[in-house]
Amino acid sequence: MANQVQISKKRKFVADGVFYAELNEFLQRTLAEDGYAGVEVRVTPIRTEIIIRATRTREVLGEKGRRIRELTALVQKRYGFPENSVELFAERVENRAACAMAQCESLRYKLLGGLAARRACYGVMRFVMENGATGCEIIISGKMRAQRAKAMKFRQGYLISTGEPKKHYIDTAVRHVAMRQGMIGIKVKIMMSHDPEGKMGPKMMLPDNITVHEPKEEVQVMQPVPEDEGYGGYGGYEAPAEEEQ
Repeated sequence: MANQVQISKKRKFVADGVFYAELNEFLQRTLAEDGYAGVEVRVTPIRTEIIIRATRTREVLGEKGRRIRELTALVQKRYGFPENSVELFAERVENRAACAMAQCESLRYKLLGGLAARRACYGVMRFVMENGATGCEIIISGKMRAQRAKAMKFRQGYLISTGEPKKHYIDTAVRHVAMRQGMIGIKVKIMMSHDPEGKMGPKMMLPDNITVHEPKEEVQVMQPVPEDEGYGGYGGYEAPAEEEQ
């Protein structure tokens, strides 16, 4: 945080959490149209670096970096950072289809544009699955057409729900859409595919993943056949030599 007053460890963690939550909420509202996909705060001894992840980084930066400078000034003023001690960067999301936040925003704008809920959900789900995701689930609830609210669930592929791999493989995002008839809630859940390089998905393999190897070609060993082979593979019977007198 900006103020250098000595505070206890407990209070510092709470303050950092509040700062992150508030910053995330602010950027989420400001950069919703530019495919905002999360923020990362890195604190170094010299300065605080805020990395904004988005699908359209050009719009985040603005013309000649004007917009990012405006955002930097706003953050600096709001949290009382000293001059040149906070810097904002924009990072492009490599795989847009595997980012639940970006897909949630996409679905939100489709619904605001007047597209039917079922068609919008199927469109987003198809795009996610075509780009190499293992599974996808979209839950949409609220007043769709009738006056009575209902929930619709769209699911495709394979999704895990519990355990340690869930933290690495599942990406979840929730958004609220203010429609004319009332508020609609959207929840997008994407299960990413395993990537050994860790670029397009998690590096960690699923613990229950089974790899079946191709069987090796068996080389037949030819055994030499003895010349004096008797019945049943045993040598012929030889009478014991008589002892010399």
